[in-house]
Amino acid sequence: MTRMSNGTRSGSRSKLTKRIKERGMPKVNDLLKTFDVGDTVAVVINPAIHKGMPFHNFQGRTGKIIGMQGDCYVLKLKIGSTERKVISAPVHLKRLSQ
Repeated sequence: MTRMSNGTRSGSRSKLTKRIKERGMPKVNDLLKTFDVGDTVAVVINPAIHKGMPFHNFQGRTGKIIGMQGDCYVLKLKIGSTERKVISAPVHLKRLSQ
């Protein structure tokens, strides 16, 4: 038997699949989004863009932006009783109204 693959996208077939009408590259406005420190955002992974993609376990989580690292944003997510820092490109984030 062969060994099971344990890559970064293993076990994420349904999470990282777009619907038929949503396929293809995102619009330019999605690539050029900007956020401010303290904004509340949701992690909505766009599987067409691999650069700056957070790990698929963070899909659907909400958190606050605490800074920038290069072109990406650093988020603080609370998962259970622990806090995690996640680095994500703006195309994988969605602003939530406050």
